Amino acid sequence: MNKMKIAVIGAGAIGGLVAAYLHKAGQNVILVGREDQVAAIKKNGLSISGINGNENFKLKAAARLDQEYDLVIFSTKTQDLEQAYAENCEYLEDCLVLTTQNGVQADNILSVHFERDRMFSSIVMFGATYVKPGEIVYNFKGDWILGSPFVPVNDKLKEIAAIFQNAFSVVVSEHIMGMKYLKLFVNFNNCICALVGKSMQETFADLDMCKLSIRLLKEGVDIVKNAKIELASLPDYPVERIYGLTSMPEDQAAGIMNKVLTGLSKEPLYGSILQSIMRGKPSEIDFINGEVVFLGKQMHRSIVLNERVVEMVHEVEHTKKFFSFEDVKKLLV
Repeated sequence: MNKMKIAVIGAGAIGGLVAAYLHKAGQNVILVGREDQVAAIKKNGLSISGINGNENFKLKAAARLDQEYDLVIFSTKTQDLEQAYAENCEYLEDCLVLTTQNGVQADNILSVHFERDRMFSSIVMFGATYVKPGEIVYNFKGDWILGSPFVPVNDKLKEIAAIFQNAFSVVVSEHIMGMKYLKLFVNFNNCICALVGKSMQETFADLDMCKLSIRLLKEGVDIVKNAKIELASLPDYPVERIYGLTSMPEDQAAGIMNKVLTGLSKEPLYGSILQSIMRGKPSEIDFINGEVVFLGKQMHRSIVLNERVVEMVHEVEHTKKFFSFEDVKKLLV
């Protein structure tokens, strides 16, 4: 299988980036997005700046699928998956399906609509920022990790991986769900940027914000351990790194967090949660920090800090007003 008809549903940062580079690699790709996104791409192409320089891609774009495709990549936020399915279900009867969402629930949500043996899951380790319709910043490179959430890895997934390898660094994993839980913790600090409305670099230049990140992480890791969920190492992010951060002295861990998060990208990097809020959309907070809050409640265990942060992010979503750094630091008291 050297070429596929591929549909990417969701024209945000990751969806746009994926569609553009698969198109550049010679695949037959359509990018499905909102009317304003489609109009911008049809008029001016999709512009991507950042680590690969400035490129403009002339992509096929539409507000709905127009035919059956071999592979459909869902790149919406988790909370938008049902709507994305409903709007395109006419042409989703026979395709292979790949999810790209943060968190661990995307595959479960879509599994009510698709046979599990044609569902694949992935973890995106590269970073991008959605600027406006038709414009994306490619912040940093990383692996695209593919796996099967419900059945063993099969030849279909290996064929998809071989095609993607022409555009991205691809890893096929037998432990995709354990990796997704670890990636959940990699994304755990996104919520703090969303509270203050600042980039990762601005937010985590403040050591107190780094300390808050460590406390959220400790609380979340404790819940997942008690739920008997086994984490699996990512290619460039071993499980031991998370366990190390949560076991070392807080000041030391905060210093490491400060160094890592302020050096991720030369361009301002906004977490996925804040990007949604900036676009006036509900965020995926319930599927990241909210995931461990849900687990904690199921086990009747206290998870006060993450629960409070989830509430505060929802408050920002509703009021459109960010908290000050001092307001957020009160969580440390």
